[in-house]
Amino acid sequence: MKAHFQRTFREAGVDLTPEQWVLLDHLRIAGASSQTELANGTFKDAPTVSRIIDKLAKKKLAERKRFPNDRRRYMVQLTAEGERIHDLLIPKVEGLRVQTWSGMTEEDYETFTSLLQQIRNNFGD
Repeated sequence: MKAHFQRTFREAGVDLTPEQWVLLDHLRIAGASSQTELANGTFKDAPTVSRIIDKLAKKKLAERKRFPNDRRRYMVQLTAEGERIHDLLIPKVEGLRVQTWSGMTEEDYETFTSLLQQIRNNFGD
């Protein structure tokens, strides 16, 4: 799947990894978020999230801003370019999602998502 996402992004002329897409998508949906919220919302550890944010910031797709009441913490938000890239890619990502689930019944999908949730629950995070 990762290769399909990479090829789709490359064909769209966008230099983005699937891991970067996950954060970009989360920020577009949830809005500005702390790094902790991003880690929790994307099931990634804090160092991984920090590294991905660095790469998104270098590409001018996201930016860090300090919390006004806590100068030790950052809020991460998309730039206008990050929003534009997300809006460009979302139809292509939706097409990949449709392709991923094609041939599966609703029951297959429910079973799959239930199993994934059980695995997450087993770790208690």
